[in-house]
Amino acid sequence: MTSIETRLQTLPPEVRRTLRSYVDEVTERFGPSLQAVILYGSAAGGDFLPGRSNLNLLLLLSQCDGATLQRYGKAHRRWSKEGLVVPLFLSETDLRASAEVFPLEYIEMKEQHVLLAGRDPFSDLPIDLRHVRLQCEQEIRGNLLRLRQRFVEGAGTQEAIMMLLPLSLTALLPCLRGLLRLMGLPIPQGAEALLSNMSSSLGFDSQVLQEVLGLKRGQISPGPLETPRLFERYLASLQSLVQRLERLKAEGRL
Repeated sequence: MTSIETRLQTLPPEVRRTLRSYVDEVTERFGPSLQAVILYGSAAGGDFLPGRSNLNLLLLLSQCDGATLQRYGKAHRRWSKEGLVVPLFLSETDLRASAEVFPLEYIEMKEQHVLLAGRDPFSDLPIDLRHVRLQCEQEIRGNLLRLRQRFVEGAGTQEAIMMLLPLSLTALLPCLRGLLRLMGLPIPQGAEALLSNMSSSLGFDSQVLQEVLGLKRGQISPGPLETPRLFERYLASLQSLVQRLERLKAEGRL
């Protein structure tokens, strides 16, 4: 069994069937202009949750003009019902020219993806870790600012908090992996192992982040009294992470 098949075996059978059908259709739809179909995100990294996670795909095309996008748009309604979000449409030129702009996203894809068809554009894609550090800091600080803003927009209701916290954590996880890469530390496989490792690797208490992971996975459901407390603790934890980031920079570890 190839490594691709091994990684796909962790997905439910119906998801694997969907991906096979998808690859067949886009191959027929785009013909030789389709250079690669790449699965990334939770489905490629072992954190896929049936009924909760989306399927994230990248289509590498020789050109991404309006006619090409319209050709795909005719089929998207069907695939969205199967949990496939609109894919990233990139040409080889797009990918290489934007590596400095989206280093964190691309290094995540480079280290954790499944090539479903075509050639792998990430095999020789250079990514400068200096750009990763800048984006990690920007994303972590931006996460904190957005969390405050959206909490106010949602009037601080339980429903708003239950949506905000999983979204914030989802955006934070790649940053935590990025920090470990910058420090030359091993990256645990899966979100649960990653968060459990934060105390020893970054000197950061991630207990509340682990609770929010349980919320995201539907494993816990805090009531109306505990939900605001969970938000306060998560907000304080994110602020603490920003402070920890500053100390790591001052120590020359980033």
